[in-house]
Amino acid sequence: MDAPPDRTGLRSGGASGPCSAGEETVEAPRVEPPAVEPTERLVAGRYRLRSQLGHGSMGLVWLAQDEVLHRSVALKQVILRDPMPEEERTSARARALGEARAAARVDHAGVVRIHDLVEDNDVVWIVMELLSGRTLREAVDAEGPLPVSEVTRVGLCLLDALRATHQAGVVHCDVKPGNVYLCDSGRVVLADFGIARATADESTVPSGEFVGSPAYVAPEQVDGGDVGPASDMFSLGATLFAAVEGEPPFRRGSIFATLAAVLEDAPGPFLRAGALRPVIEGLLAKDPERRLSPDAARAALVAIPSQAEAPSRPTECQSMPSQEPRRHRRRRLIKLAVGGSPKASRRRRDSGRSWNRFGDPFPVTSGPVVA
Repeated sequence: MDAPPDRTGLRSGGASGPCSAGEETVEAPRVEPPAVEPTERLVAGRYRLRSQLGHGSMGLVWLAQDEVLHRSVALKQVILRDPMPEEERTSARARALGEARAAARVDHAGVVRIHDLVEDNDVVWIVMELLSGRTLREAVDAEGPLPVSEVTRVGLCLLDALRATHQAGVVHCDVKPGNVYLCDSGRVVLADFGIARATADESTVPSGEFVGSPAYVAPEQVDGGDVGPASDMFSLGATLFAAVEGEPPFRRGSIFATLAAVLEDAPGPFLRAGALRPVIEGLLAKDPERRLSPDAARAALVAIPSQAEAPSRPTECQSMPSQEPRRHRRRRLIKLAVGGSPKASRRRRDSGRSWNRFGDPFPVTSGPVVA
């Protein structure tokens, strides 16, 4: 594969680092993308395909030209495997519509803008704004852990975006470095609402299945509990940790061990977070009721001096928490690992994956993958 996949495909430029491939969400069964569509194709009589930007959640993403408004846009092409039962095709279309609606109902500069949703030759296309720059994950790949001051700025921007998202009745459910864009203008944008949950629309996620990125999900997402705004706050904490420390707070060698760490282990080690540490720890509280609220998190971030940085040399070296699941942890995860549900086969398939340093699984075999 000549270029690593871009999970959201909204950017028009930016470098790709060694961790750019494979940050994926555990969700519906994958489908292989079809042969690349010829460029210059006109979609819905309006959007001219220019080039493929990447592939992501259930689809390919294209750079296109809006021939009515004369502007560049990103088109997400929803790919359905062939053959696919009609019930599954209907569900996939409903999820695409749910993704577009979830993002479109949030009117905030920190959330990717949805322009349109069209259908052309029985294929659904989501029309989005085209973002410049790179993802937070790509920035850490290229530069290593980011300064405390920059991560604080990103955290404040994401808090504003999440506040607007929650006020619109939407829970993102997949906040992570790969879904955060650092635009060339300085704008910070939350993207990919593919598994978002809207309170008035249950079609945005498949019922009865675990969805999310294991290294960033909240404990209640793992346990099958109530998922709400506090769940996004936990994922925000994990994202800020990854940005300032260079890897997720609960990264382990497998999905099972990572989920176990999310449920039971303390985050760490903290080596570079400095003044950000208490904020991140507050966001990563296991109990949603004890987790920092958006207002408390904002106040804590604002209080961090603009020049605050961690000591150049850690004053205390902490060992990574044990990666071996404890007995009580194993009992809590038994339904995830071997339960008689659609989750079970997915967990068994995870043993054939390798992991990047951001704690996201990706297939060992080469070639494009659509999550």
